[in-house]
Amino acid sequence: MLNLVLVEPEIPQNTGNVARTCACIGARLHLVEPLGFHVTSRTMARAGCDYWDAVDVVRWACAAEFFEAHGTSELHLFTGRAQRLFTEATYGKDAFLLFGRESRGLDEALIDAHRHACVRIPMREGARSLNLSNAAALGAYEAMRQQGFPGLA
Repeated sequence: MLNLVLVEPEIPQNTGNVARTCACIGARLHLVEPLGFHVTSRTMARAGCDYWDAVDVVRWACAAEFFEAHGTSELHLFTGRAQRLFTEATYGKDAFLLFGRESRGLDEALIDAHRHACVRIPMREGARSLNLSNAAALGAYEAMRQQGFPGLA
């Protein structure tokens, strides 16, 4: 199962949109704390996520806990600081696609520790970043495309 990992997301609407993407493609959503909001049914409903119950969500207390459990898994860290394009990576069916917080992205220490696993989405010069939920959708659908869209109509 494809895994989308949000490391310290700050905006509930973005997390709701990523959860909806996960529900639509059958991916698991990992939320790495601290979160910039409380995950309650009311918060997620306000974020427009009526798919919340259809998503397999795994919560992690911190990035260290996530990496201790999945450090040897197939990881793809999405960052504007990578050289390799996200379309040049090969995504296995159990890959983990990691996305950082909206305000700062992934921590530099994580990027340095996993430089070989970093990918980027191309953008115009001077553009800071795509919206988190858009970036996650692009990465997820590229992974699904490479796998032949298994289980999708």
